[in-house]
Amino acid sequence: MNTKETQRLVTKAQQLCEQRGARLTPARREVFEILAAESGAVGAYDLLDKLKAAVPNAKPPTIYRALDFLQEQGFVHKITSSNSYVLCSHFDHHHPVQMLICERCGSVQEIQSDGVYNALLKQAEDQGFHVESQTIEAHGTCSNCRAA
Repeated sequence: MNTKETQRLVTKAQQLCEQRGARLTPARREVFEILAAESGAVGAYDLLDKLKAAVPNAKPPTIYRALDFLQEQGFVHKITSSNSYVLCSHFDHHHPVQMLICERCGSVQEIQSDGVYNALLKQAEDQGFHVESQTIEAHGTCSNCRAA
């Protein structure tokens, strides 16, 4: 992602934080910017290494607190299967999460299929289950890797 787009996203996140009464601290902002620059998911310790360029005294709790905050605000998603994180592509509203994860290059594409979500809700409802959040991870090969 280019610098101009990253700054647009940071500004948008900052505005949402202000509206919500939340604080986008310098460390949280830096982690947000690092994730915005990535095309795939990034593990916490890789994020910590990158964060240390801007915040030399950053420690594991620093990165985990920042990631917890960014997740709470809906700015990032955790990829459970790889224990890594990716910037949400449309973080201005709550939505079900569906990820296409390339096993070759590691790219992550966020999609939103209302049909999948509605089918899940219907089946959950039939079981008397209330869905509070939903993340689906689909692993495969992206079009770039298949064409190579």
